[in-house]
Amino acid sequence: MKAYVFPGQGAQFTGMGKDLYENAAVARELFEKANEILGFRITDIMFEGTAEQLKETKVTQPAVFLHSVILAKTLADFQPEMVAGHSLGEFSALVASGALSFEDGLKLVSQRALAMQKACEITPSTMAAVLNLDDTIVEDICASIDGVVVAANYNCPGQLVISGEFKAVEEACEKMKEAGAKRALLLPVGGAFHSPMMEPAREELAAAIEATHFNDPICPVYQNVTASAVKDAATIKKNLIIQLTAPVKWTQSVEQMIADGATSFTEVGPGKVLVGLVNKINKEVTTISA
Repeated sequence: MKAYVFPGQGAQFTGMGKDLYENAAVARELFEKANEILGFRITDIMFEGTAEQLKETKVTQPAVFLHSVILAKTLADFQPEMVAGHSLGEFSALVASGALSFEDGLKLVSQRALAMQKACEITPSTMAAVLNLDDTIVEDICASIDGVVVAANYNCPGQLVISGEFKAVEEACEKMKEAGAKRALLLPVGGAFHSPMMEPAREELAAAIEATHFNDPICPVYQNVTASAVKDAATIKKNLIIQLTAPVKWTQSVEQMIADGATSFTEVGPGKVLVGLVNKINKEVTTISA
């Protein structure tokens, strides 16, 4: 079975989507529609902007979403039998599987970015990557710290990201190094994504998600929150609302997709991060970058 996966924030690069715009009429039309919806020419920043401009919150998330979704719409043989997206990428997966319209997906992603930015400004918070330490040890250390720090991204075996208050994350990093982590280093991010620190953003986004029409997808969607196949609109909505404050169960999602019959994974969007993670989770499956 063919699985399609969609990357999250951090995969952006200058020039992203430019070839699609120049070579496919459907892509050009969708990019121009996006400029209208967002109220600024995001295409100018995607195609010619600096890395600094691409890192702006209102740009990054819509840019990665647009690159992924529009690329999927230009693929000749795009017939997914299952889909998943990493964090922000879940919105791309939902549009690609027909659960959300292009317009509604873009509006939600834009609202998500701005809500997350606001939440980041309330309390100084951060994330850190922990390498070569068992998941349960990471979880136990987080639980032992006084303050907010949680496991946020289960990326692949031996690679976990923690998230929370600055001081708590720094303290957890020290303890993880003592416990034998090869690395525990702070990431250059704006705040503590996928942690309780995102509660204000979750509340804001929940209202927008509730007000948006979702369809049942054409194939199972493996959502970050449950790491299991979801096929009905109501459950998709519920999981999407929880997503901002809950961990991204990427390792578990990929393992479940393989258990359910996935034999190949195609990454749709900028970069090749997910292809790398899938290969670390299971060396037997075929991985392709679209």
